[in-house]
Amino acid sequence: MIETFEISPGITLRCFPDTRFKQSRLSIQLVRPMCREENALNALLPAVLLRGTRQYPNLQDITCKLDDLYGAGVGTLVRRVGDYQATGLYSAFLDDRFCLDGEAVLEPMTALLRELLFCPVVAEGAFCRDFVESEKKNLIAAIEAQRNDKRQYAAARLIDHMCKGDSFGVARLGKPEQVAAITPEGLYAHYEKILQQSPVEIFYVGAARRSQVRSLMTKLFASQARSYIPAAAQQGFQDAGGGSYEERLDITQGKLSMGFVTPVTLRSEQFVAMQVFNTLFGSGMTSKLFMQIRERNALCYDISSSYHGSKGILTVAAGADFDKMDLVQQQVLEELSKCCRGEITQTELLSAKQALLSSLRSTHDSPGAIENYYATAALSGLTLTPEHYMALVEQVSLEQVTQAACAVKLHTVFSLKGVGA
Repeated sequence: MIETFEISPGITLRCFPDTRFKQSRLSIQLVRPMCREENALNALLPAVLLRGTRQYPNLQDITCKLDDLYGAGVGTLVRRVGDYQATGLYSAFLDDRFCLDGEAVLEPMTALLRELLFCPVVAEGAFCRDFVESEKKNLIAAIEAQRNDKRQYAAARLIDHMCKGDSFGVARLGKPEQVAAITPEGLYAHYEKILQQSPVEIFYVGAARRSQVRSLMTKLFASQARSYIPAAAQQGFQDAGGGSYEERLDITQGKLSMGFVTPVTLRSEQFVAMQVFNTLFGSGMTSKLFMQIRERNALCYDISSSYHGSKGILTVAAGADFDKMDLVQQQVLEELSKCCRGEITQTELLSAKQALLSSLRSTHDSPGAIENYYATAALSGLTLTPEHYMALVEQVSLEQVTQAACAVKLHTVFSLKGVGA
């Protein structure tokens, strides 16, 4: 059971007490609006913070400190959660119960996180130039690597066209040209601003007493002067048109991406039924799209659907020969029509439920999975625990799945084809 505490205005601590694991997990996220003015800055910032501090001025010093803490780890968080971009750090470390001779890790780990967050290497009102330029190269390389995966590239281009008027169209890591334009001075000014203004989400998974965790987190932010600005409420999809788009590259296999919209979001009563529908429709190897279009008709090499509940967007991605892409699109729409007509077998419904239940059970398999589910749910507006979620999945009827299917409408299509195809 999650226990929630307000450390101070705009700073929320969520604790998940769990004694099953030897490791604990602690994450700290600054919650920002997902916007083009700062998405690249938010993506770059945590990587720069991890490069060095006043007390630990380089990566080697930070690594040595982590080794002293029984091999603890620290990493960056850059999440897209609906209309929000969450940026920050997480740590994974040995629970104090397993330390030798009465030693502790939680308190010194909190001190290290404080050092990383609030004491970066700064000179003349700017981050260390070497740190910034090095991490800019790493981030640009990560962004450009997505272009090499043509399935990812086509999916990203679909969202670019589909979500021109919505925050979902803003790239989570930014664009290469945005990253290249960041300066050490500009990044530091942004860092100071978001520390003062951002809602802060802290999440802890482990066996420590809640009172101890709350006390440590209160001390962590005690000296920070803040002028907290509440985050705007999450919104559904903001439509800006739609249509069909095509692009050609030097490729040998076509990529089809189809974007659908629905008024059903994870804040809707019909959300669980929509999740069951998506699983039955295209998410998994027993889905209608996979079994009918790939296996029976052999029209594509791969095909799947994804439901983005925070915005009410469902996407379908397929890889196919260039001359079969139009037929694949027609077949996807036909399978959707079948679902709307209630042409769903009990076997298909049961398989979809079992697949979704299996995924939900895994949310409690590790401290990282627990943190990811609950920390993301808190920002997105999802109030269901995995246990409640699973109980509702079991209750979803064929009629509810049919109603969910009827609420899904085609919005945008993007096709990636070969030159001269």
